[in-house]
Amino acid sequence: MDTQLQIVLSEEGADAEHVAKLTGYLRDELLQLDVDDVTTVPGPPVPPGARAGEVALIGALLVSLGGDPTGLGQVLNVVRDWWGRCHGRRPSLRLTLDDDVLELSQATDEQVAEAFDAFLRRHSTVGR
Repeated sequence: MDTQLQIVLSEEGADAEHVAKLTGYLRDELLQLDVDDVTTVPGPPVPPGARAGEVALIGALLVSLGGDPTGLGQVLNVVRDWWGRCHGRRPSLRLTLDDDVLELSQATDEQVAEAFDAFLRRHSTVGR
């Protein structure tokens, strides 16, 4: 069975082009890894009647990790490094693997590192 990690990024007040660029940059970096695929997926629809600036625009990726046990760690390292290089406002991130969700916004680099390490430990192969 293929393990899939969903990565959703959002930024309040950003325009669609900016979010698309951020999502594309992250996708390009993830494709350099030994993963099966990185697919751009549509985010949820904008609520009817919502005004510009009220809605956080969303970019979403689905990463197919394949059978490589180190794949998740490599993906998390790339996401963490990419997020750290975002200048100005950093996008909020939501990572979902199985039923486990990790959400980040307005966190320090140290908090992000701790959260990613804990997420990885929860998904490490049992009985290594």
